[in-house]
Amino acid sequence: MVQRLPISRRNLLLGAAATFGVPAILAGCGSSEPTAAPPGGKSAGNLGTITLGSNYSDEVPKKSLASVIKGFTQGEVKINTVDHNTFQENINRYLKGTPDDVFTWFAGYRMQFFAEQGLATDISDVWREIGGDYTPAMKAASTGSDGKQYFVPFTYYPWAVFYRKSVWQEKGYEVPKTLDELTALAKKMKTDGLIPIAFADKDGWPAMGTFDILNMRMNGYDFHISLMGGKESWTDPKVKQVFDTWRGLMEYHQPAALGRTWEEAGQSLQQKKTGMYLLGMFVAQQFPENERDDIDFFTFPEINPTYGTDSIDAPIDGYMISAKAKNVDGAKALLKHLAQGSSQNIATKLDPGTLASNSKADTSGYSSLQKRGAELVSKATHIAQFLDRDTRPDFASTVMIPSLQTFVGKPNEIDPLLASIEKQKANIFR
Repeated sequence: MVQRLPISRRNLLLGAAATFGVPAILAGCGSSEPTAAPPGGKSAGNLGTITLGSNYSDEVPKKSLASVIKGFTQGEVKINTVDHNTFQENINRYLKGTPDDVFTWFAGYRMQFFAEQGLATDISDVWREIGGDYTPAMKAASTGSDGKQYFVPFTYYPWAVFYRKSVWQEKGYEVPKTLDELTALAKKMKTDGLIPIAFADKDGWPAMGTFDILNMRMNGYDFHISLMGGKESWTDPKVKQVFDTWRGLMEYHQPAALGRTWEEAGQSLQQKKTGMYLLGMFVAQQFPENERDDIDFFTFPEINPTYGTDSIDAPIDGYMISAKAKNVDGAKALLKHLAQGSSQNIATKLDPGTLASNSKADTSGYSSLQKRGAELVSKATHIAQFLDRDTRPDFASTVMIPSLQTFVGKPNEIDPLLASIEKQKANIFR
């Protein structure tokens, strides 16, 4: 049985969404941030007002998007910023209600799902202009099951195990190559007075990254993607083994994770209270600029030699146009602006935890961390988009978030939890 978490502001918002629909939430929680419109009106080529629904609610990405939008001179853009989790978990109602013209979203399955539902605008004509600036893989991640494009990639970031170089040098720690070496390192960190692994799951999604990497390391990318697609059973012994392995690592995780945000866990790494942190490269946002050169990472170590370390999570963030867009011409012009390498360069300079999706973007200004991140992605054989992007959005939000939080709170009750997930999955994947 899924554990009932204490009522939080987020849960109250979700309840309000169920009652009143997402547009009410967006109006109540979002902040409208217009950019200056160019002089001259439509007679001077002004495409009017374009609305943009954004989940970039954290300070760094929010500032980054605002800076990029300032360079758009073909119309006025009004950004409606909504808390990341509220936006993401209510996107379906939002798109069926009164959505903005353009909205932030994710590549892969999550994009395809809304395209199939008729909730997104076909932008294949945009891709005929911008396609030369993107790799075939980026285009594939932007393409619906009907072969048309619905998404423009903006930035991406790999998930890895991050640490402070100065701490590791001081303690003499070495990068682990296997799970046994990782466990031995964690034990050493505990004796040195460090919490080995920073961990947070108050918002529900961070624990997904831990499940993803353990499942891919133990059972391989193909099984993981098949499981995300509802084609495998959650009661399969392979899945149980993932949770058993995870349970064995729990004693090295930062305690009370359900009451901690990822930002707070990132700050514990910055403050040298924890030794390492499995997260996206955006953890760099929690470090002052003068400390970012002290951040390094390693890919999660091997567990099953059959798969080694061939797979990683590297989610792609970008933009789509809603099917109910009121200003389609303006929205397409804005997407072309966001697709430019120069626009993405602004973002990656302001946000040290991201990489440009445009293959012709200027990477000479990348920090050492960003260069290492790009190298990690280029060497991966398989790239997953993250659990909540590789599966149905309703399954991710209504089943997996509470289920993983239940596991984090009660890691010894695996069998009934997996049986519950499987039963709910069967009702969703029909």
